[in-house]
Amino acid sequence: MDPLFDFTGKVVLVTGGSRGLGRQMVLAFAERGADVVIASRKLPACEEVAREVEAKGRKALPFACHVGQWDAVGKLADAAYERFGRVDVLINNAGMSPLYPSLEEMSEELFDKVVGLNFKGPFRLSAIVASRMAKGAGGSIINISSTASLNPSPTSEPYGAAKAALNSITRSFAFAYGPKVRVNCIVAGPFLTDIAKAWDMDTFNKHSAPRLALKRGGEPNEIVGAALYLASPSASFTTGTLVRVDGGTP
Repeated sequence: MDPLFDFTGKVVLVTGGSRGLGRQMVLAFAERGADVVIASRKLPACEEVAREVEAKGRKALPFACHVGQWDAVGKLADAAYERFGRVDVLINNAGMSPLYPSLEEMSEELFDKVVGLNFKGPFRLSAIVASRMAKGAGGSIINISSTASLNPSPTSEPYGAAKAALNSITRSFAFAYGPKVRVNCIVAGPFLTDIAKAWDMDTFNKHSAPRLALKRGGEPNEIVGAALYLASPSASFTTGTLVRVDGGTP
């Protein structure tokens, strides 16, 4: 195995790790020697991915956690450290962008859920884990953002705003917890995960895909290269930055 991408002996915590981009990243790190903490709201889904990890000869901790809840992410961090004694890589992947009838009709409850899952939870979990990393051997934090944070985002304005806040703390936390902790962000474009099942694919293929340089949506496994790079020693001089993996979104 290339030593730059050998994660043997490392522990990787992935939120939203039971499906979509999160599952792809969990399996990619496990294939390269890492033990993995898989967090999402539904424990059976986490356990299913954990079995895939264990089939690769690695250890896995499936853990049910609502990442939008302040106290819940503290319990997640505690469970990870109790089981493995360390976290070397934290990937804040969990997110949601629900539909709503209009901006003025959006409820406060839904607004708070969107901001909680996409920003508040990652903020709290990063602070807890980064402080422990900084006191120990160091580590890498990777936030998964969205092009909605950089461009106008009709029908997903609160989501875009929350992801923009995630972009902002990427740089702030890099300075707050450096030099031992690196913090970076992947700005993801439209990926064809299970969430895309709710899309109008005819409209996407006709109007959205042609605007991308690659003329298509991304496959879930296409997030893996950027995540492995940012977590690895090959990115040792990369921190506080946004890496776009978006198919050439304008």
